[in-house]
Amino acid sequence: MRLNPSSFNKSFARRGILLFGITLLFAGGIEAGARKYQHYRVLRNDNLPLSGDVKTDVWFQMENIRRIRILAKNTALNMSLSSCKSFAKFMSINVVSKTCLTVIRSKPAGIACATAAASAYPYLCPKAHASGKRGRSNAENIKRALVFWRHIGPIVVHYRFTQVWMNMNESPPEVRKRTWEKLHGIHAPTGLSVILKLRGLYVKIGQVLSARADFMPLQYVNCFMTLQDSVPPWPTKEAENIVREELQMSQGLNFDDVFESFGEALGSASIGQVHRAVLKPQYSNIGGYSGGRNVAIKVMHAGVEDRFLNDFKVFRWLCRVALPGWEPILLELQKQMMTEFDYKNEAESLKTIRLNMARSPYTDKIRIPEPATSLCSKNMLVMEMLEGKKLAVAIEDRLSRILNGNKDLARKVLKTKQQALFRGDDSGRRKEKKTLFHEINQIVGDETNIRATQKIIKTLQLISLAKYTRDRLSLLLDVHGHQIFLDGCFNGDPHPGNILELDCGRLGLIDYGQVRRLGKRDRLALSGVVAALGKDGTPQSEIADSMREFGFQSRDNNDEIIAKNAELYFGSDAARIKLDYATPQMYLQHLNGIDPIIHVPDAAVFVARTSFLFRGMGSLLQQQLCTAKSWSKMAELALKEECTPAQEPYRLGL
Repeated sequence: MRLNPSSFNKSFARRGILLFGITLLFAGGIEAGARKYQHYRVLRNDNLPLSGDVKTDVWFQMENIRRIRILAKNTALNMSLSSCKSFAKFMSINVVSKTCLTVIRSKPAGIACATAAASAYPYLCPKAHASGKRGRSNAENIKRALVFWRHIGPIVVHYRFTQVWMNMNESPPEVRKRTWEKLHGIHAPTGLSVILKLRGLYVKIGQVLSARADFMPLQYVNCFMTLQDSVPPWPTKEAENIVREELQMSQGLNFDDVFESFGEALGSASIGQVHRAVLKPQYSNIGGYSGGRNVAIKVMHAGVEDRFLNDFKVFRWLCRVALPGWEPILLELQKQMMTEFDYKNEAESLKTIRLNMARSPYTDKIRIPEPATSLCSKNMLVMEMLEGKKLAVAIEDRLSRILNGNKDLARKVLKTKQQALFRGDDSGRRKEKKTLFHEINQIVGDETNIRATQKIIKTLQLISLAKYTRDRLSLLLDVHGHQIFLDGCFNGDPHPGNILELDCGRLGLIDYGQVRRLGKRDRLALSGVVAALGKDGTPQSEIADSMREFGFQSRDNNDEIIAKNAELYFGSDAARIKLDYATPQMYLQHLNGIDPIIHVPDAAVFVARTSFLFRGMGSLLQQQLCTAKSWSKMAELALKEECTPAQEPYRLGL
């Protein structure tokens, strides 16, 4: 209930203004301290001669910062919760949001966050600080941490403050939704700007989030979508110099003797970028390679491994502050991703996956590039060039042809459909028995050039496109289910940018830097979980028992909550949508609030990530997916083969 202004206690306003003023004072004091931060860093290096005046000046500055922090903390503690709550009920959420946004966008607020991160850096990242790596490398890592917190810190504060304020003000759901939508629209471009500025790990995380249209707010998904294949590349000459050096050092070959041409970058990502090249005839079959003279060369960015290691430490603290529950997943992601910094491993993974798929039922439906292992090194991967376009782009092109070549209209239709899936209200179409043609008419209105006489033709074309999309997604799920449950060797990063529709009509699967291998025990335990989830009417106790056998543990051992976690990890988002939770993260927090999961097996993390990616990809391609339903047949087959071993084992992932 909102208070009447006439009954508003002026002392509440005075206390609120006082708290706001102290916040600004704190930020201003930190800004002054930041000016001496470089002196502070120099002061810590006992090997450098320093004058007594510099040491005294730095000491007094750090002492002032410490006193300001104590003052702010004590003042905040002295503000009673009841006074804050009454003040929140009086103030409008719009006024508060605008005021908070003005404050966090100010230079002092940003510098306060950056300086706090800088002063804590030796403690947050002790290994990097104590490693003895003085000079450029360590300075660059500190600078990256400062830039990150300078921009992201105020955003975290804004979200947290808004959430607390709305809770205290008991804001209705429609106000909350409107407020969150506004905040997402404000901060998503800033997030993209920081990613493009820092690159490294942040590009990889942005790529993962952009593929989760059912996980992330659409404002972030739309902003981060450019990270799939539009990350600005490093200069071509720099990449060519790396290739020259790698060829000379690892194979003793001359660049001009091996390559006839070396083209511009085809795409750039977090760890490296890919260039088109043409081999000279004498090297087109080196070491048994048979992929042809047209090759793709993956070149690793210089110094990227050290940057990733320190970026993980920074992002881990962001998880602790703003994303509770993400840290175990991030640790497993770090463990796997830190193996990507040797392209020779990826070449071997490509060979293994190719051999497994060649003996599978999908050998004539997909293609995986062949590596030229004799030319590969730690920082360079040479592989067969697959000609085609991204699957999402191919679907958009097909729809635009149906709409008389109008690509803008096709994007509008797909985006509107994606938003409907994101909200979970797409099922209404079946209940109302709407045709796809009628849906498009509702989306684009009367501006469309589709005539009534063409309605039947266009509707049939749209039905054909929907079937094509379902078939492609079904094929992808089957292929990855085969890799996970039967081969025990699968791609842990199948985001949309890694899936191509080739000119030959098959699907091309690229980028096997994050191949994950499952041991027999984990593979069969996972099969038991997915097989139970895939059956209709399976008791929750049976699903929970399968999860415990896999290695999941919860505090209270609640069968219902463990079973719901299984559905979230490996099934679908239906339960989340039914309970009206905006993201899986919020739903996971709800489940953990009842019975928190205290142990997640390592093998589950990347399989769950693959499930999440496919569900997000389904939203991007306008399909709702349940990965457990799609994978249950593969899981049951894996369990059956364990009882009756195959005569010709070929699964190299075990």
